[in-house]
This record gives sequence, structure tokens and C-alpha cells, in this order.
Amino acid sequence: MRPVSRPRLRLLRPQAWLLGLLAALTLSSSTGCLIPMYSADPARRAQQLLYTSEDLRTFLDEWERVWFLDSPSHMKPYRTSGLVL
Repeated sequence: MRPVSRPRLRLLRPQAWLLGLLAALTLSSSTGCLIPMYSADPARRAQQLLYTSEDLRTFLDEWERVWFLDSPSHMKPYRTSGLVL
């Protein structure tokens, strides 16, 4: 019987190594996300930044609304004993 030969792993060719290295350098040099969050137009970008900062400013109000902390207190400003006189 003839022994079963296993397929050998071939090393990548130098061109493939260079292509992989070039892709790694390209991806690592980009900053942030691949798709920009804000527009490239300065006027539109300023508008988007204002909307974002407004959203962050109202976050505390939203948090209080979710946890019912914005409701008025129904407690009296002074202590009462609760006894009927």
C-alpha cells in the first residue's frame, strides 16, 4: 500500500506578503472610523456638531425623566406628627 500524502502548506509568495503588509499599513494609518461621522462641508459639519452637543446636554434631563427624578415632591416642607388633635 502506498502511504497517504498530506497536502503541504505552501508559504505565501513574496508578492502576497507585500500586499498584506501594504494593506496592514493602510488600515493602521487611518484614524477613527473608515466612514466619517460628520460631513466634509464646514457649514453642515458645524450644524451636526451643534446637534450632537445639544443631545449630550439634554442627556441628564432624559436620565432624570427615565428614573422619575423630575417629578415634583409631594412632601410638605415641614414635619407633621400625623396625630389627630
